[in-house]
Amino acid sequence: MLVYLLVACDRLDEKQEKKLKRNLPDLQAALQAYVDENEAGNVTLINDCESDDCEDWQLGISQSVKKKVQLKTPVALFNDLAKQFGIDCEVGSIEDGERDPVSYFGKQEGQGDAFLIGEYLGV
Repeated sequence: MLVYLLVACDRLDEKQEKKLKRNLPDLQAALQAYVDENEAGNVTLINDCESDDCEDWQLGISQSVKKKVQLKTPVALFNDLAKQFGIDCEVGSIEDGERDPVSYFGKQEGQGDAFLIGEYLGV
């Protein structure tokens, strides 16, 4: 199953948008480092942040998973990013190029749980 984890860039207030824009290079660097470290795991960077409007941004990763345990590392990464940068995250599956969100976690939503997310995804 192909899953994705994204930084939630929509429905942000002005203060949150400014913080996200200020932290964008650090977020991109952290995600790129994760992708580089997990090349064998078929991890792909999602980095579409060209718009001036954060609402249009897509920033995160996608990767193939077959077991719940494979969600542990990416969920831990996004939990760490949420703590460090005060962001929320969206996780879901990708089928036929369409994203289907199943859960949100992070600063506002609380810490993500890889096992529960795996249950939501049906892994």
